[in-house]
Amino acid sequence: MVRIGVAGAAGRMGRAIIQAAQINAGTKITTATEKAGSDVIGEDAGELAGIGTLGVSVTDSLVGAGFDVLIDFTNPGATVAHAGFCQDVGKRMVIGTTGLEAVDRQRIAGASDKVAIVLAPNMSVGVNLCFRLAEIAARTFGDEVDVEILEAHHRHKVDAPSGTALRLGEVIAAAMGRELAQCAVYGREGHTGARDRATIGFATVRAGDIVGEHTAMFAADGERVEITHRASSRMTFANGALRAALWVAEQDNGLFDMQDVLGLR
Repeated sequence: MVRIGVAGAAGRMGRAIIQAAQINAGTKITTATEKAGSDVIGEDAGELAGIGTLGVSVTDSLVGAGFDVLIDFTNPGATVAHAGFCQDVGKRMVIGTTGLEAVDRQRIAGASDKVAIVLAPNMSVGVNLCFRLAEIAARTFGDEVDVEILEAHHRHKVDAPSGTALRLGEVIAAAMGRELAQCAVYGREGHTGARDRATIGFATVRAGDIVGEHTAMFAADGERVEITHRASSRMTFANGALRAALWVAEQDNGLFDMQDVLGLR
């Protein structure tokens, strides 16, 4: 039984992870945290997630908490701090936080020298399969297609493009021998001129309660291939995060992603 700590227990993903862990035979929620001053501090994590009493109170600190793997879908600042804590106490992590800057990733990588960490912008098994399919498509088509990445999420998402869309772009760019930082085009407006085939375009939608939709489009003259994933429930991400937690619990140290967890690399 892997003991799970959930950072951001009151968030959408935090609640989904608590729900998913309750029906996963290999995991048990033993720690739940929220930011200091939150109205939910002291509440039962199970009651918060709508599944009944778990006997685990929400706290504002990881100090003294008993867990094997911390699952973190919070924000960059909190995630980096949690990674430092886990490094110090020898606990593993699964990180699904998006919007991380290069310096944040460097600090997480530093923590992974001591403990095992899975860092992935999307924990869905289906999305990670799409990463692999997109890589194959990019290698097959090469420079003979225009590449566009379209993504849509709910109105509350604060970063754009999504971490999943950016990861799709990174995978495709690498397979085509490009650097995403040099070839990405984020939105178009006005008289833009003819499209440069060497670019990878991104389009973003924020509306309603869309859980998450991503499409990698490979468009040539006369044909088009689209690789699309649509999530209808956050439980797919929560179940993927628990799968990652069970896997990382067996690793000593290192920085991994869902491609490692699923054996797709």
